[in-house]
Amino acid sequence: MKVADLFKFRTPEIRALHLTWIAFFITFYVWFNMAPLASSMLKSVDWLTPEDIKLFAICNVALTIPARIIVGMALDRFGPRRVFSVLMVLMSIPALVFAFGDSMTQLLVARLVLSSVGASFVVGIHMTALWFKPKHIGFAEGFYAGWGNFGSAAAAMTLPTIALTWYGGPEGWRWAIAQSAIVMAAYGVYYWFAITDGPDAKAHRKARKAMAMEVSSWADMVKLILWTIPLVGVLGILVWRIQNLGYLSTTGAMIAYLVIAAVVVYQIVQILRVNVPILKKGVPEDDKYSFNSVAALNSTYFANFGAELAVVSMLPMFFEQTWGLTAAAAGLIASSFAFVNLVARPMGGLVSDRLGNRRFVMLSYMFGIGIGFVLMGLLNAKWPLIIAIAITIFTSFFVQGAEGATFGIIPSIKRRITGQISGMAGAYGNVGAVVYLTIFTFVTPTQFFFIIATGAFISWLICLVWLKEPEGAFDEEYYVSSVDRMIEEQELAAAQAKPQQG
Repeated sequence: MKVADLFKFRTPEIRALHLTWIAFFITFYVWFNMAPLASSMLKSVDWLTPEDIKLFAICNVALTIPARIIVGMALDRFGPRRVFSVLMVLMSIPALVFAFGDSMTQLLVARLVLSSVGASFVVGIHMTALWFKPKHIGFAEGFYAGWGNFGSAAAAMTLPTIALTWYGGPEGWRWAIAQSAIVMAAYGVYYWFAITDGPDAKAHRKARKAMAMEVSSWADMVKLILWTIPLVGVLGILVWRIQNLGYLSTTGAMIAYLVIAAVVVYQIVQILRVNVPILKKGVPEDDKYSFNSVAALNSTYFANFGAELAVVSMLPMFFEQTWGLTAAAAGLIASSFAFVNLVARPMGGLVSDRLGNRRFVMLSYMFGIGIGFVLMGLLNAKWPLIIAIAITIFTSFFVQGAEGATFGIIPSIKRRITGQISGMAGAYGNVGAVVYLTIFTFVTPTQFFFIIATGAFISWLICLVWLKEPEGAFDEEYYVSSVDRMIEEQELAAAQAKPQQG
């Protein structure tokens, strides 16, 4: 697949790709529609404080982690067309509630629920995997994923103008947010009718059990449990931060911790309920896969996307304080880290496609991230600003290229559970962001960069030991196991039986 192919709009898979990245762009535009309008909110709502805005920012990522897991399960059961459409329509409701909320409780709950829209990422990853062949999947996934962060950047650039110019007045921010919500809902309805789950009915393969990821061995089941615990357990860090800000009492925090523990136990029970019968019966050899590869890619997304979310939040202040820049100049320079995404992420997938060895590309990118953040850790006022910018862009290329390489591998691990694997890896990106941002509150920027570099090197080591080159990663078609064929036959029989029953 070449860049020029992206302009062949009449080609079914290219049309599907464009329809899907637009959906992804819109959801991220809505997800990050608060930050650019925060100052307008504070001016127009006299009972809001800067601390309230900080709390909303925490809530804005709180439910993204569990939402990505749940959405991943829904994908394997219902398909990405339905899930993406329903997600966009449903998430427009809390966005509208936030736009016109007139109490702290309404704004807080609305922002908390709206954070689930961040799960849109894994939906498009799954849809793209249904439309593109293994040999082209890296570039297609990278191109799609690159538009998410650009959606957040577009929100930052356009929403203040829309609020002030189109609507004006102190309440302009409300109408700007509401407009983005309405556009998302409308596109959700359009998406339902505009696309299908792959080029034919056989493209979407349902998992046998959607409540938990299937594994191939008892040891892999233990690993799945161990890697599942942090996905919900990390919410404990968010509870702790909210309590420290004074918005949650000790009793409230204890209740939240108990709920988190209950959810963790529930997930473990579901893993056992799904996998124990399968493992007792025995997994056919041609249907087995190694969970080690899933774990390795969880670590890569923790170390690359998690680092990106964390670094973007502190980079403007780092440049401002280190080189004595104005806030505007520092913000403009720091934005280069995110804007590189449109090129670097598709390039990561393209390189993964072209070199013929996805594992080698993944290892190279993760090592490059480590080197890049080590160099950023060495930066200080003695370095010329232009060199600091160059190192920042260099690091960003590796960070976001690694994100593209991660999802260039995922669809080839186990086709039937691509949604769940995508959901788990995507959630680990948010886990990384929460962990890194929490660490940042205790260290200097220099120490922070070295810590992130360490995380990248640890992920590189995990990939070196655990990550396997997917079989058939460059084939014309995805591998079909005996279980896949059995599920297809069962679905066909069920479909044929329905008219007879009617």
